[in-house]
Amino acid sequence: MSLLNRLTEELKEALRAGNHIKLSVIRLLKSSIKNREIEKMALLTDEEIIDIIMTALKQRRESIEQFQKGGREDLVQKEKSELEVLQTFLPQQLSEEELIGEIQAVIREVGASSPKDMGKVMKILMIRLKGRAEGVRVSSLVKELMEAHAH
Repeated sequence: MSLLNRLTEELKEALRAGNHIKLSVIRLLKSSIKNREIEKMALLTDEEIIDIIMTALKQRRESIEQFQKGGREDLVQKEKSELEVLQTFLPQQLSEEELIGEIQAVIREVGASSPKDMGKVMKILMIRLKGRAEGVRVSSLVKELMEAHAH
């Protein structure tokens, strides 16, 4: 089942169940997908839909950080609930060990020897790991491993 079809099915389920958070998250995603399809003048692939979901996740994390600074715990909880719904539409996330293994493999493949090579490593990793790990998490681990590798 395509990701768009899954979103449609889950939207119907959320409607029946009266799950307002899930309903609003899926409606927002479907709206973003429709807008992107209009821009592109074509249907989106699952990979492109995953990009939209990853962007939405990043926005939620940034909002959570801002709301925490502002002491708005009510809004923090709302954003966290939305974040959990969004994550259910992504492929299985890699564990820390799997992620480190992928990073080390790419470091070897490109022959990265210093932190200056981080860009090359990240470029390949973000293509390979699409939707299975967030960029922030990947880049901090790459940085850590590259610095350890340089010493």
